[in-house]
Amino acid sequence: MNFEKYLRHYNEGAIKVLDSEIPLSDYITIDLSVTNDDLDHIDLTSPDECQAYVEKVLGNNKQVAYGGYLEKRGLYAKAARFRAKGERDIHLGMDFWCKAGTKVVVPIDGQVHSFANNSDFGNYGPTIILKHKWQAKSFYTLYGHLSIESLKDLQEGRQFEKGTVLGTLGTPDINVNYAPHLHFQIVLDIEDHYGDYPGVCSQNDLDFFKKNCPNPNLLLKVIS
Repeated sequence: MNFEKYLRHYNEGAIKVLDSEIPLSDYITIDLSVTNDDLDHIDLTSPDECQAYVEKVLGNNKQVAYGGYLEKRGLYAKAARFRAKGERDIHLGMDFWCKAGTKVVVPIDGQVHSFANNSDFGNYGPTIILKHKWQAKSFYTLYGHLSIESLKDLQEGRQFEKGTVLGTLGTPDINVNYAPHLHFQIVLDIEDHYGDYPGVCSQNDLDFFKKNCPNPNLLLKVIS
């Protein structure tokens, strides 16, 4: 069984990575791509303007705005780290925009591979990477933009069962200038990365990263 097929068949229904008490009926898709004309006069690099747009999408009856896999975005325009080796603007994970403090839950059994506070401008802020078994191999899930408290007393090798709380979402000052959200990414080969892994790539590197970072929705099945 290949890896993508494994992800598809891991669970029949949707799997949540946020507070299990938030019903899927309170989720709504959001488009933060450069092709969305609604964003022409919105500075997404400002956490306040980005949050205002998220709240507009959520309206009065939704709690989570989600999406973003392989979106080409203008969200990273002000961070030099995304221009150091050619422009990186294609998003490699799924984002779940929700209020700070929201619980993040583990979608599949795993153990802590590594964690770090990636605190430079435009990075993830507090980040946890879990390691999972697949056949005789391993793969990884990355959780970015968490709260500082999420890293407290954490240890490499600690086991987390599916559905247990991993941490909580951070505020903009902690998750390095982004409106509160979870960046969730699947990584097949983590190489020598520790507590971090690229979440945005350039067009030139897209073929590699599409294979190494498959669509998280294959596992989560939030988008039907």
